Amino acid sequence: MERGTPPAPRADRPPEGLRRTRARREPGAGSSTAELRASMRDRLIESRLTPNTISMTGLVLNVAAAVLVTQRLFFLAGVTFIVGSVMDMLDGRYSRMSGKGTPFGAFLDSTLDRIEEGVVLTAVAAYFASRGDDFAVAAVVLVVLGSLMVSYTRARAEALGVECKVGLATRPVRVVLLSAGLVFAKGAGIGDFELLAPAIYVMAALTALTVWQRVWHVRRSLASRAEI
Repeated sequence: MERGTPPAPRADRPPEGLRRTRARREPGAGSSTAELRASMRDRLIESRLTPNTISMTGLVLNVAAAVLVTQRLFFLAGVTFIVGSVMDMLDGRYSRMSGKGTPFGAFLDSTLDRIEEGVVLTAVAAYFASRGDDFAVAAVVLVVLGSLMVSYTRARAEALGVECKVGLATRPVRVVLLSAGLVFAKGAGIGDFELLAPAIYVMAALTALTVWQRVWHVRRSLASRAEI
């Protein structure tokens, strides 16, 4: 054998790459929860599921939650709203992870988010109106306006080249508050609570504060840019 020539692989010993593959497949040899998640993720990406399908599923679930609110089935409405909102939050992540996202898909996702939140809040406002609680109805209107302005201020800021994710009342926070209000609404079946109206009041205050925070943030960012 010439010096520097690597020895030929033994016939009874598989190549290194094949040994590593077998080791990964053998139970207890490098298997982990992370590998299982990666395998499930790869299968999901290879499937025909699209981000738009997830977005539309979220829309259907949120409309169902609104219908359940009108029927005074608050606990079921809260659970349905939670699942629908989780779908809304997953579609963007799945879009980036799978590479199946499109510009129209991103536009559709943002549009449906506003519709879904508005539909559920409209049903909540109708519930308060049926009870003659005008103050709570007005608070719901403020929440709808505030939620739209929270999204609008970010969109306008980014159009000006300013990143604007500041503020307390982001969509996940609003989802948590409204979900808690629905699940623990009076008559929902979990104790003798009435958290729906307080949740709406907190959302109204936080959305107004967030709009102010974002306006101030953009003003400071543009002013500092002008000074450079």
